[in-house]
This record gives sequence, structure tokens and C-alpha cells, in this order.
Amino acid sequence: MQIKLERLNDSKHFKATNEEGHSLELSGDGNAVGPMQSVLMAAAGCSTIDIVMILEKMRQPLEDIQVEVTAKRRDEIPRTFTEIHLHYILKGDLKEKKVDQAVSSSLEKYCSVSLMLEKAAKITSSYEIVS
Repeated sequence: MQIKLERLNDSKHFKATNEEGHSLELSGDGNAVGPMQSVLMAAAGCSTIDIVMILEKMRQPLEDIQVEVTAKRRDEIPRTFTEIHLHYILKGDLKEKKVDQAVSSSLEKYCSVSLMLEKAAKITSSYEIVS
């Protein structure tokens, strides 16, 4: 895996590009996603991709899924995360037991990002199924 980071038009604005050419802008001044915000986005994306794949294998009719992530950071430098909470909102005629199993499996077994982050922060989750 390789990422290229290049500076854009000012001292705190960058573009990160992966090997396939997909990019994300990062900023330390609020003009783009902050690096720590991108970590939370990665955790949400990684686990949600897992959940979608697991529910598909379980033949659950998932219509939509969203994630709300909240986090707390240390006041002292380095301002690492101490707590991360992922709240999944799933839409469809889903069996609660299957959703619970998919969320748990992702966060406890498959999601590399959350498994890496849990070494530094307490990760919790919740979900709700909406019609």
C-alpha cells in the first residue's frame, strides 16, 4: 500500500492520493477534512463495508445504512482519541439478531481500522433499525 501526499495552495492544505488515483484533501486549518477526522471516517467506512457484506451473506434486505461517529480526545499532546462511539442507523426489514451479529463481527473480528484503534481508545457501538 502506498499513499502520496502533496501540498496544495497553502501551508496546511494537502491532497493524499492512493495507488489507484483516488484522493482526499486534508487540512490543519479547517479548509478540508482534518487528519484525526479522517481516522474516524476510516473507522466508519471500514466497519460499514464489513456490515453491508455480512448482512448480504445473511440475506438481510438492507436498504440503507448510515453511521454517526463521536469521539473524545486527550487534552494533552499528543491529542489521541480516548473514546470512539459508532452509531449505525440501518434501514430495511432486518432481523435484530442478524444486525447485532454483523456489527459485533465487524468491530471484533474484521475491521482492521477499529481493531487498530482499540489499542489506544475505548471503542463502543450501538445501532438502530428504521423502516
